Amino acid sequence: MFLARAISTIASRAAPRVGCCAPFAGPRHAWTRVAAKGFCSFGKIGGEPLLISDERIQKYLDSLRLEYYALKVQEQRTSQDIHRMMALSNVVEMYEQRKIVVENLGSLKELKDDKDDEMIQLLKEEREAYGSILVRLDREIMEGILSMDEGEEYGSLIMEVTAGVGGQEAMLFARELFDMYCGYVEHKDWEVEMLQTEGTDLGGLRHATIIINGSDAYRCLKYEGGVHRVQRIPATEKSGRIHTSTVTVAIIPRPDDFEVDLKEKDLKIETKRASGAGGQHVNTTDSAVRIVHLPTGIAVECQTERSQGKNREIAKQKLVAKLMQQELEARFTSTQALKKSQVGQSLRNEKIRTYNFNQDRITDHRIEGGTVHNLKGFLEGGQQLDDMIDKLHRSERRKQLLELISKASAQ
Repeated sequence: MFLARAISTIASRAAPRVGCCAPFAGPRHAWTRVAAKGFCSFGKIGGEPLLISDERIQKYLDSLRLEYYALKVQEQRTSQDIHRMMALSNVVEMYEQRKIVVENLGSLKELKDDKDDEMIQLLKEEREAYGSILVRLDREIMEGILSMDEGEEYGSLIMEVTAGVGGQEAMLFARELFDMYCGYVEHKDWEVEMLQTEGTDLGGLRHATIIINGSDAYRCLKYEGGVHRVQRIPATEKSGRIHTSTVTVAIIPRPDDFEVDLKEKDLKIETKRASGAGGQHVNTTDSAVRIVHLPTGIAVECQTERSQGKNREIAKQKLVAKLMQQELEARFTSTQALKKSQVGQSLRNEKIRTYNFNQDRITDHRIEGGTVHNLKGFLEGGQQLDDMIDKLHRSERRKQLLELISKASAQ
């Protein structure tokens, strides 16, 4: 009775999910053998599959367990500590359950099969039941490990979308890509704050900077930074030739306690007459605005609107964006290198993802099997983009884990 209750309790906690490992499809009597070997694998080291039962994985899981309990008894916890505890709790709980199951399986194996047919059958069923639970737990632990992140958690981030190589076509796609991420923000129910946008007369986008707030926003979007390449025939192309353009995306983490305080006494505001094309208001009114931030010497200008007041607000937004970027780079010495590694020189051959309109195809070049179709649906920023991001996150996490475990086993 005790064993039956234990099996029932553990099985209810280890219900299978759809994830990186499919359920074992072999005959039922093979469950115990497979479970004992550690069925779920997330990579190879030296050509050998790395399994949950592997000693190197066990060491890694033990380190997560110690980290979790150390955080649990800590009297004062930061927001980072709380995020980390939440991420660790499920994996540690399942790992504890796995230890119990393995111990019980070991106890059953020590029992001698009695001549009583009923007892033999009972022992066989209990072994199979525990073996089945062990496979499920291994799959759940694998899911938990792959969904975790070793990096710091941030409550918000700064996203920059900038047109790269390709002129007007690059700017038009920059707008589509920006709209896609705005759709994704809405899909994930995050909050967005517009810092700076610079559009074009044709409806394109030269540059945009936004703040995205959400507990899991940085974790989801951090791999979106890089060069996005578009291949299509522009509407203005008469010969039907396919053009290749690029848009760069930069993702910069923003600490929870970060804020830019823009004081009026620190600003030198100048007005002048707008120049260039624009109609009757050009060179007739002082609508153009230039703002200098006296403590840093940073200067911005805006003359895109006819109203001086609107240009003043846009110029302030530009200034806040520049000050924020400068402060973040000062706080995180790696931010500038991070941004450079993401956007490179905006060249076509530096792409992380290609959007091919003629073939209705999206290909992420960083993951195996990273090609999907239905560009229109993908650019809506809904579930299709979410699925791609999840697949990319798991792929990067798998590489990260293999590297961590390789280093640990080499010590």
